[in-house]
Amino acid sequence: MNEKGMKEEEVLAILNEKKRKDRRYDRILSSMCTYPHDIALKAHMMFIEANLGDSGLFPGTSEMEEEVVRMTGALLGEENACGYISTGGTESNIQAVRAFRNFKMREWRGTPREGERMNIVVPESAHFSFEKIADMLCIDVRKAQLDDELKVDLSDVEALIDDKTIGLVGIAGTTEFGQIDPIKEMGDIAIRNEIFLHVDAAFGGFVIPFLDKKYEFDFSVEGVSTISVDPHKMLASTIPAGCVLFRENELMEMLSVETPYLTTKTQFSLTGTRSGAAAAATYAVMKFLGVEGMRRIVRKCMDITKMLVYGARSLGVHTVIEPVMNVVALDVGDAERVSSALRERGGWITSVTRKPKALRLVIMPHVKEETVSDFLADFKCVCEEQC
Repeated sequence: MNEKGMKEEEVLAILNEKKRKDRRYDRILSSMCTYPHDIALKAHMMFIEANLGDSGLFPGTSEMEEEVVRMTGALLGEENACGYISTGGTESNIQAVRAFRNFKMREWRGTPREGERMNIVVPESAHFSFEKIADMLCIDVRKAQLDDELKVDLSDVEALIDDKTIGLVGIAGTTEFGQIDPIKEMGDIAIRNEIFLHVDAAFGGFVIPFLDKKYEFDFSVEGVSTISVDPHKMLASTIPAGCVLFRENELMEMLSVETPYLTTKTQFSLTGTRSGAAAAATYAVMKFLGVEGMRRIVRKCMDITKMLVYGARSLGVHTVIEPVMNVVALDVGDAERVSSALRERGGWITSVTRKPKALRLVIMPHVKEETVSDFLADFKCVCEEQC
């Protein structure tokens, strides 16, 4: 830290220089985040000082968080769901599994299973946050294989369950392929085995309800206990804005800790200080867009996704799976080389899936028709050289 303060214009000049080094979303086709909606930015700045970690000081902000939880729960099949606004999918996933663990620890207390190492069963397609969960919560994470459509293989899920399994995880919008696991069938498995089911819908939660095709993936499925969904992805709220939802308050209570010196006497969140600004931004954009507005945004993203797929196929390049949502995986051979060539040629930021290897593209609201046209022109040249 410098000894003497700098002039405001000097600080702003430095900030502008740093900002110029950051990439704009215009040519980013790998991220599941996007430019925040204008009304989200305005709301964020209005509540920039609000701390939901001491929510009694900010009752208006707290009311908005409660309303976001209610609206999101209703969208995902349970208007009476409880939960809170988290920092994103990683925290939400941690908290869901932590609640499962704490509930089962209480249930196993005084039995021969007390103290035994617990496990959860997740798909191979699960987000890397589950590696952190294994480390933090001292549980085993067992990975079930995927089928030919890159959904979790249900027979492998059942084979991995034993008497130490506390829960299953299904993905509604896998990070790499945008696929939706068979949540209804996973719910049946969870009920039969008397274990929990968490749905990681961090990306898909604000996409799937607005697709023309309907999927059973949320609290409408009886066996689903918890859901994670990220407003800072397709909803275009400000970062950080995630949401973790619980069907039953009893399960969320497993996260409760006493906070005697705050305005509220208990707390459920993983972090202490929490951004009230992100809650306000999420509330504002949900109210501003409504279901109709989100449906228009998702439909536009899907139309542009189809445009991209059609353009790729016209070049002889096919998708690994038929896109379920606005995530595309192209079978380009040496995906790493193609991704690198696209970056060199046009500054395009793409990514590469793990298994199978493919060029991964996410069509977020910042991706326009002209963006895809420009991309396809560069992609054609790269394919002629690399594919």
